[in-house]
Amino acid sequence: MFLDINAYIGHWPFKKLQFNTCEALLERMDKFGVDASVVANLNGIFYKNTQSANEELYEEIKTRRQFSERLIPFAIINPIYAGWKYDLEVCADKMAMKGIRLYPNYHDYDLTDPACIELVKIASDRGLPVGLTLRMVDSRQRSWMDINKEWELKDVMPIIKEVPDAKYIILNVANSMELNEEEEKLLKNANVVFDTSGREMNELSELLKRFGKDKFVFGTHAPILDYLTGLLRIESLCEDEADEATKELLRSGNAMRFMGI
Repeated sequence: MFLDINAYIGHWPFKKLQFNTCEALLERMDKFGVDASVVANLNGIFYKNTQSANEELYEEIKTRRQFSERLIPFAIINPIYAGWKYDLEVCADKMAMKGIRLYPNYHDYDLTDPACIELVKIASDRGLPVGLTLRMVDSRQRSWMDINKEWELKDVMPIIKEVPDAKYIILNVANSMELNEEEEKLLKNANVVFDTSGREMNELSELLKRFGKDKFVFGTHAPILDYLTGLLRIESLCEDEADEATKELLRSGNAMRFMGI
């Protein structure tokens, strides 16, 4: 079984995307043998009111039974936007969204902003995973209107220090994973998983040794990145790097355990 923990629908203002609807995503899933996908709405990164994007995703998923059976919606929440607590409540209780994603660089706040810390604590109390994306798009190909900030792994450590009991998904790890000794210990002890979409996952076998096989899950970052690379990083592992049981954990087992499904 394959569970993609990092997919999107919606639009990117500075790049034409393909396969960015629920129907098109499902076609890609079928083509590559993926059973289920965690999905958020890219529009929420750019809407002033992120809840409008969450509502769009919710309404689209409702249109077909296959969508509701195979797509796992995550909400995009902006903790410095008025009404975010109510939005989170609606997303979790009415829309049955299974986690949240944060975009501080796009919504213009720090991870240590008191409102962000409060949001993550509430998500933790509800058992909702918090997605943190280190890079949305390659900043070398940016529009002058787009941000040029890309995170390294150390940049997300402040919120993990503030709320160490929360569940974190670290997505598209495209830059340095260098940490000091204290940060590395904290990350290894935290309830954190990394998806396989980022280019730093090219050395996945070494990362399995460094962090442990329970810390990694299949992810594509589709439709911004191609659909196959995140999968190949798992399937190309040799037997002495990851046996079949470990590969099954990476394909879906770790993600299912992490999200409680």
